[in-house]
Amino acid sequence: MSSHSVFGAGLIGGFIAGVLRSREFPVSLVVREKMKSRFSGELFLSDYNDHKATASGFTFAEPTDSPADFLWLTVKCTAVKDALEGVRPFVNSETIILCCQNGLGSDLSVRDAFPDNVVLRVMFHSNVAQLSDDRLHRGSEGDMIIEYHPKAEALAERLNCPLMPTHVSNIMDAVLWAKLQLNVANAVNALADIPVKSMLEQRGYRQVIALLMTELLQVVKAQDITLPKLTALPPQVLPWFIAMPNWLFNIVGTKMMAIDPSVRTSMWWDLSGGRLTEVDHLNGAVVMTGEKFGVACPANQRISDLIHAVERGELKQGMDATQLLSLIRE
Repeated sequence: MSSHSVFGAGLIGGFIAGVLRSREFPVSLVVREKMKSRFSGELFLSDYNDHKATASGFTFAEPTDSPADFLWLTVKCTAVKDALEGVRPFVNSETIILCCQNGLGSDLSVRDAFPDNVVLRVMFHSNVAQLSDDRLHRGSEGDMIIEYHPKAEALAERLNCPLMPTHVSNIMDAVLWAKLQLNVANAVNALADIPVKSMLEQRGYRQVIALLMTELLQVVKAQDITLPKLTALPPQVLPWFIAMPNWLFNIVGTKMMAIDPSVRTSMWWDLSGGRLTEVDHLNGAVVMTGEKFGVACPANQRISDLIHAVERGELKQGMDATQLLSLIRE
C-alpha cells in the first residue's frame, strides 16, 4: 500500500490525512509543533450528510525518514514558495507531489523546484471546519479531484468514500477554472463577515457573486475552455440562478443551501486572522487572465482591491449586501 506525507496539515490537509488513515494508508505529517496534539490521539471526521469516520496512528515525519510515495502539499497558495525548501527533505525522485491549493498557478513553482518529480494538481471542493480540537467536519458538498496519472487513479479508487468522494480527471485546467468560478465568492464572504449560508440568503451578496462569476465565464470563453459541472447546475446557469429574487431562490435553491450554518470560507479565516489572503490567486487570477485575452473584469478587480484595503487596515469587514453591491457596481 502506498505511503503518504501531508505537508501543512491544517483544515483541508488534516481532513485528507484523516481520511487516508481511515482507509488504512500509512500517513506521516509535517506540521508545526502546536498542531501535533490534534493528531496524537484519535481524530474524528464527519460531514454535512452525517457520514463519520475515526482516524489514529499518525506519525510525524522527520527529515531523516524515507520519503513517502505521495506528498500532499496542503499549505495555502500564498505559502507555497516559502514551503518548498521545507518540502525537499521529504521528497525523492519517486515521490509524487500533490498540490492542493485554491486558484491557479501555484503548482508552477513546485514544478520548477522539483523538475524530476511527477507533480499533480488536486481540487478539493468542500469547506472544512474544526468543530473541536479532535474533530474536523466537511460542511458542504463537493468531490476531491486529482489530476490523472495511473498511480493517482489507483489511489483515488481506494480513497473514494462517502466522507470524501474522490476521482481523477484528465482535464484539470477546466476543473480548476470550474472550481475558481465557485471560489470567486470567497472574497464576498470575507467582506460580509458572516457564515456562507447567511450570505447566500441575501440577494445583494448573491448579485455580487453573479457579477464575479459572469466575468469569469467570459474569460473562460475567451480561452475556449469548456467547464465541467461541479454542482447540480451547469456553470453557465449559475450566475443567473444565484441572482434570482429571494422568493424564487428559496424555492429552487434548496440543494445549494444544504450547508452547515457555521461554514465560512478560507479567505474569511485569513482576513479575520490578519493574514494575507489568496485573493490574487482567485479573483486576481481572473483579472490577470482577462487582461491577456482582452476581457475586462472590473467586478473582480474591485473586490480584489477591497480585500487588499482590509488587509492594509484601511477598511473593515462587515460590509452589508447593499453597500458591497454598490461598491462593486461603481
